[in-house]
Amino acid sequence: MSNENKYALIFVIIVGLTYLLSPILMPFLSAGLLAYLGNPLVNWLEERKWSRTLAVTLVFAVIFSSLTAVVIVLVPLIEQQISALVEKLPEIIAWVKQTVLPWLQVRLSSLGDVDGGQLQQTLKDNLGGAGQIAVGVLGSITSSGMAFLSGLATLVLIPVVSFYFLRDWAVMVEKIHGAFPRKMEAKLTIITQEIDAVLAAFFKGQVIVMLCLAIAYYIGFSLAGLEFALLISLILGLVSFVPYLGLIIGLVLACSASVFQLHDGSGILAILIVFTVVQVLESVVLTPVLVGDKIGLHPVAVIFAVMAGGQLFGFTGVLLALPVAAVLLVLLVHLNTQYKSSELYTKM
Repeated sequence: MSNENKYALIFVIIVGLTYLLSPILMPFLSAGLLAYLGNPLVNWLEERKWSRTLAVTLVFAVIFSSLTAVVIVLVPLIEQQISALVEKLPEIIAWVKQTVLPWLQVRLSSLGDVDGGQLQQTLKDNLGGAGQIAVGVLGSITSSGMAFLSGLATLVLIPVVSFYFLRDWAVMVEKIHGAFPRKMEAKLTIITQEIDAVLAAFFKGQVIVMLCLAIAYYIGFSLAGLEFALLISLILGLVSFVPYLGLIIGLVLACSASVFQLHDGSGILAILIVFTVVQVLESVVLTPVLVGDKIGLHPVAVIFAVMAGGQLFGFTGVLLALPVAAVLLVLLVHLNTQYKSSELYTKM
């Protein structure tokens, strides 16, 4: 078997194992991400004569103390907002039936070929069923949210695995480097350094951008008087890594919440101002400073990667999509360079 076939077989095996094991990979991926983010600080402490174990213990304590504090603060607030949404859901459905559907009927009836009455009745029937399902689901989440979170036993693995990843990170990197074929060591070292730069730009930059966006949206929506400012801001921060998706989802959610809250469109201008300011802040300050052009993925490639990852591996695939796509981009750049220097490309 040629080397190319061996590498292809190894790649297929890795993809197959990832697919089969995707339901249990979440705690290990989360632990790996935390270890990757904390390793530079551990190295910095080691350079100042700290022992590796002591440095890991300190960084580990800082990371998980910070995460615990965030969870303690955010979970009750999120649960409070979800509870308020559950209470208002029947009122929202009634408002849609009494206000939105008649308005929609008038607009569609003016088209001539659309039976507005039949459409309104269909929407009412479907809306009623959907409303009952939504109330049940949201009520279940609200009433058992903390029990559900505490019941996720796999989360216990995250701090344990993170500690061992942090402690043995240098050893693992050294073993991987030692496994490189000697004649390809220099080239593979350059590639891994570029991959590390890309992943650092994504994890250490994009994650901070997402956090800053969530905070900025929350401040803006709160100043605009939006009732579900925290819930919408968190959703916006989470989906902001997909180009335009966060903007579209956020506009729909925020404008809909404002219209329902005020029963008119008087608050939409304030919402649009918030989006304009935050988008300018993101494009002019946050992304150029924190991320730059190190990732280099086209927006269409980002959208495709996220959708493909979700389709193949579920939520784990969504989390892996952009880092894997960024790594593949680095490999494709080197393959393209090698191809253009080969006889296949240069020979007339």
